[in-house]
Amino acid sequence: MIRVLIVDDQSLIRSGLRSALEAADGIEVVGEAADGFQAVSATREYRPDVVIMDLHLPNGGGVEATVQLVRMEESPRVLALTRFSADDIVLQALNAGAGGFLEKDLIAGELAAAVRTLAAGGLVLSPEIMKKLVSHAPTRGSGFLREKIRTLTDSERNVLALIGAGHPNQSIAETLHLSLASVKTHVSRMLARLGLENRTQAAILAHEADLVGA
Repeated sequence: MIRVLIVDDQSLIRSGLRSALEAADGIEVVGEAADGFQAVSATREYRPDVVIMDLHLPNGGGVEATVQLVRMEESPRVLALTRFSADDIVLQALNAGAGGFLEKDLIAGELAAAVRTLAAGGLVLSPEIMKKLVSHAPTRGSGFLREKIRTLTDSERNVLALIGAGHPNQSIAETLHLSLASVKTHVSRMLARLGLENRTQAAILAHEADLVGA
């Protein structure tokens, strides 16, 4: 079962999200929180696999809570929710380490699919959001990117490209004919070599370096 924590300051929205997820196979809602402080506390208590995070929260805010969650030793994946897809707060949350973004006005199937993708290690980012992330990334230049990519092994480079395309670890393992344990090792080493903190940052770098679809 995929353990999910729902964070939103409106009880009606939390109830709607809970109903949508509880109707999906293999997903269990283990708790709810109404603000940023509660989100951090509830994550420590319930240890969810995925946290659905409203970005416009009182007491700490969704972005600040996301930063704290992704820095936990056993960090959950964070799915950011908001009604404002063009809002800079979306980019802030994704740069902070959220693994995906969806608008609140979504259908139940989209939400369940996004939760499953994140739990499996994938990313939930539309092409439009990825373009915004790349355009807002620090200007690094082709020479910088080539030097960064050159530090990777062939396997790590292939893993980076697939992360950029949104693949979870299991899909990467099947595509590259590797064990899941090997993929996890490659991901960890790749992030360390590139000085990156999370998969979202790796995906941005993969797009900057034109590795996706290459």
